This record gives sequence, structure tokens and C-alpha cells, in this order.
Amino acid sequence: MENSFRENLRAELDYQGITVKELSAKTGIPKPTLDCYLSNRRTIPPVDAAVKIARALHSSAEQLVFGNDSHESEFQKTENFHYKRLLENFKKLPPTFQKTIETMIISTVNNFQE
Repeated sequence: MENSFRENLRAELDYQGITVKELSAKTGIPKPTLDCYLSNRRTIPPVDAAVKIARALHSSAEQLVFGNDSHESEFQKTENFHYKRLLENFKKLPPTFQKTIETMIISTVNNFQE
């Protein structure tokens, strides 16, 4: 049986350790509105709100509506989440730092391959 939007959203918040208040700040959606989506009233957000929520969680609206891809293992989900978070943080760095880090990674990989 598929999970509901409410269950999928709650699971994603718990998994990422994000509070409803933090999600509200990231999305601009009022906390009481988010609380409605998480309540037993089974309120489903409009598409634009679902997309904002998904983007803030580095997820997709489809995943929140229909649930996780059953073909993806827990390890893959965790690994993908860490890669996404790493990439998001990398993008926030100035280009000169990005280049330095890229050079360090390539050098380190080359040293391990020798």
C-alpha cells in the first residue's frame, strides 16, 4: 500500500532532521499550513507548494506524493542524500575554492589509483 503525502513528508522531515518550522523558513509556506499537510485531515498541498517543499528537501514532488522508489535501497537513498547535500554546499563556495577542492580530489584519487 502506498503512503500518503502526509506520511511521505513526515518520513522525509524525520530522515533529514528538519523541523516544520525550519521547512517553513525554507519554503515561505506558513507553519500552520505545513501542519495541515502533516495532520490527519489529509490536506494535500497545491502543486506549487508541493514543488517548494520538495525543492527545500532536495526531493521531488512525485516522491512526496507517491513515495520512495521501491527499487532504491536504503544505502542508495542515504548515499544520494549525502551527494546532493555535498553538491549543494560545494555550489555555495566561491569559484576559486571550488577549483582548489576539485584539484585536491583529483590528486587524491590519482594517488589511490597508483
